[in-house]
Amino acid sequence: MKRNPIATMHMASGADIVIELLPDAAPNTVASFIHLAKLGVYDGHAIERICPGRWVDASYSAFHRDEAKYLIPRESELHPEIEPLDSHPGCICMGGYEAGLAGGEFFFPVKDCPNHKGIYPVFGHVISGMEEIYRIEKVATKPVGDGRIEINEPLEPEVIEKVTVETFGAEYPEPVKIDAPLPKSWT
Repeated sequence: MKRNPIATMHMASGADIVIELLPDAAPNTVASFIHLAKLGVYDGHAIERICPGRWVDASYSAFHRDEAKYLIPRESELHPEIEPLDSHPGCICMGGYEAGLAGGEFFFPVKDCPNHKGIYPVFGHVISGMEEIYRIEKVATKPVGDGRIEINEPLEPEVIEKVTVETFGAEYPEPVKIDAPLPKSWT
């Protein structure tokens, strides 16, 4: 029996956020997340963006790592036969830009987001640790954006110490990438 991969975000707070990845729903997005987790891109990274009542966003800067500065095509372009999942609390979604999806910038919605369907693919769901996501959503923040989008950074860093992924022996390829201009926030 095939098992879905399980990712665990070990937080500096001592909490773990455990996520079942869903390769049948978003195969290339899952491949990209696993690829970057294996490279250690998420390790030691502080959560960069909190939009209270909307989502907790791990990064808007490609984690300040060159290995994460790539875009992937939208799942609907690669896999039009797959019906995208609805975005709601308990999901993990990949961020996106005009040209395509972020290679690894993910977020946790804390409200239902029907307008995300097919745009920001749901590629997993939280098995345990939602209380940690809700805790992070409510920490004190300061605005740090340019006014075009809401970016609130935690006053005290909320650090992802390490992300581990159990694939149960399955191999996942490197993600399919696209050649497109990268977001300005990544430079």
